[in-house]
Amino acid sequence: MSEPSTTPGEGFHPHLHDTSGHGATPLRTRLHHVRADSLDDGTAQTGGMRRFAAVSGRTVGSEKLWMGQTHVAPATSSSDHHHGESETAIYVVSGHPEFVFLDDSGEEPGEVRLRTSPGDYIFVPPYVPHREENPDPADEAVVVIARSTQEAIVVNLPGLYALPAEEA
Repeated sequence: MSEPSTTPGEGFHPHLHDTSGHGATPLRTRLHHVRADSLDDGTAQTGGMRRFAAVSGRTVGSEKLWMGQTHVAPATSSSDHHHGESETAIYVVSGHPEFVFLDDSGEEPGEVRLRTSPGDYIFVPPYVPHREENPDPADEAVVVIARSTQEAIVVNLPGLYALPAEEA
């Protein structure tokens, strides 16, 4: 682990020919190093949280994956939303965010609240309305998100409700 850090945009592929003097290396032929201080805040947003893209079609040329961070301020709830066709995996980095969705499998629909801790994972299936909450009065909650689509799909909703079967 004594290797020097890479510089932003540097990549290494020993099997590729030397491309010096041939212009920029295409995005799909090298590794990409995205530094924490260069995350892209120009991604889809939801009220009450901030999303930052690290890996996306725009940042590194990915075709099937989006990955980034979400920050939820202390004592804050996001707006209700879903992520369209995208599957979403969430890893809790810090704080104790809560993920809220509506379970309509019983006679009466009811809110389900998943309380998390650092190191926990959450899976959000496509089209499932939900929101993130950070009940901590002092500390921000930070999660890492991976999505099965190239860009962050965010559909903000007026409320937390189950989508009709033809929409899901």
